[in-house]
Amino acid sequence: MNELLKKYDYDPDKVAIDHGLEMIVSNVDNVFSPDILKACLSMVDLTSLKTEDTPESVTRLVSKVNEFRSSFPDYPLPASICVYPNFASVVKAAKKCDDVHVTVVSACFPSSQSFLEVKLRECALAVENGADEVDIVLSLSAFLSGDYDAARHEIEAVRRIVDEAAAAQGRKVTLKVILETGLLLKHELIAAASFLAMEAGADFIKTSTGKVSVNATPAAAYVMCQCISRYYGKTGRKVGFKPAGGISTSLDAVCYYSIVSTVLGKEWLDKEFFRFGVSRLANTLLSDIEQRTVNYY
Repeated sequence: MNELLKKYDYDPDKVAIDHGLEMIVSNVDNVFSPDILKACLSMVDLTSLKTEDTPESVTRLVSKVNEFRSSFPDYPLPASICVYPNFASVVKAAKKCDDVHVTVVSACFPSSQSFLEVKLRECALAVENGADEVDIVLSLSAFLSGDYDAARHEIEAVRRIVDEAAAAQGRKVTLKVILETGLLLKHELIAAASFLAMEAGADFIKTSTGKVSVNATPAAAYVMCQCISRYYGKTGRKVGFKPAGGISTSLDAVCYYSIVSTVLGKEWLDKEFFRFGVSRLANTLLSDIEQRTVNYY
């Protein structure tokens, strides 16, 4: 862990992070506006990860996205539709909006507790079936045991298999790595996981699965964004950021938007480098912009 932090000359300063967050929170009301809420809406990975999901329920969600502009012509579509990997082909077949991506959670989400061969095959199948973006979970069994090499190897192996499956179809696929920050109890661990995932090939680093008791937090987001900034400064490669889990209010969204704006800058404030992993937030954003209750999705 210490070697990774030293490599990027990063030592998370809790006092400075807390102060930065206090400043952001104190200014949220000045940032909160319909235009910012619309921007947040455009960066949503519209998510359905229910045990009771069926091809029919997923198709209904995709149809909502297809028909969205007929009801809200001046609003942006979500960045992607996020489902379990077995539904990638369902989303691809039903989707009529080319700029809305097919996102899947894969590699034995949400625990990442299985054989690497199983994880790799699942990721390959997801891409073969139409996934544009693949979200996987950092192997916490390796990482929390201090076996950083094993954790890194898994991400690198997924990166290779995803790239191979995508290349066979003449395209590229985005890889997001979920750190499950609610189980990483120190800023230093979150930072080490962030640097490890980025070095191993992650296009995005993501806070959480939404399946544990503590999910996205502003403090974790601040540390991760600082790490993205340090990594970019050293390598020149821009990595995206995705908070997920427990983000249900527009105020939450604007808070994370402000963290990204403050730490990383305006270059990160679009769907290429910033996403929200949510199931409820889209309706909340629509309701607050419209100033009425909207239950579209």
